[in-house]
Amino acid sequence: MMNQVNKKFKLPNGLTVIDVLQKKTQAVTILALIPVGSRYENKQQAGISHLIEHMLFKGTKRRPTNLIIARELDRVGAEYNAFTSKDFTGYYIKINKQHLELALDILSDLLFNSVFANPELAKEKLVVMEEIKMYEDNPSLYLNSLFEKSVFKKSSLGKLIIGNRNSVKQISRQQIIAYKKKFYQSNKMILSIAGSFDEQKLARYLKKYFCPNKISKSIPATNNWKKYQTLGKKFICQQKNTRFSFYQKRTKQAHLAIGVPAYSYFHPRYYALKLLAIILGGNMSSRLFSELRVKRGLAYSIHCAISTYQDAGCLEIRAGLPTKKVNQSIKLILDELKKIKSFGVNPTELSSAKEFLKGKMILNLEDSASLAVWYGQQFLLTGQNNDWQDEVAKINQVSLADIQMVAKELFNSPLINLALIGPAQIKQQIDKQLIKSLSN
Repeated sequence: MMNQVNKKFKLPNGLTVIDVLQKKTQAVTILALIPVGSRYENKQQAGISHLIEHMLFKGTKRRPTNLIIARELDRVGAEYNAFTSKDFTGYYIKINKQHLELALDILSDLLFNSVFANPELAKEKLVVMEEIKMYEDNPSLYLNSLFEKSVFKKSSLGKLIIGNRNSVKQISRQQIIAYKKKFYQSNKMILSIAGSFDEQKLARYLKKYFCPNKISKSIPATNNWKKYQTLGKKFICQQKNTRFSFYQKRTKQAHLAIGVPAYSYFHPRYYALKLLAIILGGNMSSRLFSELRVKRGLAYSIHCAISTYQDAGCLEIRAGLPTKKVNQSIKLILDELKKIKSFGVNPTELSSAKEFLKGKMILNLEDSASLAVWYGQQFLLTGQNNDWQDEVAKINQVSLADIQMVAKELFNSPLINLALIGPAQIKQQIDKQLIKSLSN
């Protein structure tokens, strides 16, 4: 960690480069981030960002097939993949530092020279259909989507990243090319490079592989984080009543998600929210893990986490439960929320949560891929380029009063969202009056 050197600069075509030199490693990760995801899609485009992510690996002008791309990277033992979120898309290659040029060559080729051949598009749509089925068949995967669809009901954040069967089927090659042309421009991208590399060679390779790509000044930037920063500094929530979502599926276990809308990256109590989630259910010494799993044996898996965006967020508690004990488990969860709301947390809990969060962050940032994601995502979504020491300072500033203030603001029955996956009879068992007790 202490050997990191973090720099940020722009190439002549407007592409922002963040490089984090990490001397004590033989690896380097190159991550390209594009500020577009499912929240920017209209109804007809649902799933197009995710489909483009798949298609970039299906062939370029210089590397016409997926097999050619895969072989070049596999022969040097590289790790490579891509991901689509609600507000950005990422492509990365993690490789032996001796092959830095190869990684930059291939990544730039994927980003700027993909051909989107119709036969490959038709096949990849079938792959995405199977991916949709996989999510629907796996409650632990689908539960989060069901929950966030409820929390962000009237927002573009409520859309499923993967889209739906009808929209994916109808997306054409022409739509993909137009969408990509609009959003995949050099002046909108972040290239985050972390690990061990020769800075002079890096500059030469960037000029060779990334600078030739022109920008289109006629199309405005996608990700106006300054606008979201203004919105995200306040907690603005339209929800007035408890929301309940149910997905019927023959399972031997009830899969429960319960939580509330919460803060954005820019909210002043964002770090208090992170620590509150850890105290509630972020590790094996947390309140919910101790109460539901250790003390009562009600759940194998019980966890609390936050999802954060530029203008909003949510806190979600997830558990796999016996089908006949859903009400009991909901009551126990709500009781823990009430306790924190009424009495706060103790100094030992807060201190332990801070050390846990800092420890996890420092361990993660030992890896070049995690470094590339952390610095790249931070700048893409917030416009900031802070070091990890700045993050530690913000964590240390959170007080006991901050934690209780978050609980008092968020843990109220009108804000509760309950998502449940399981057999039909579970829906009839839910005692919705339980939720009202949270406002007492």
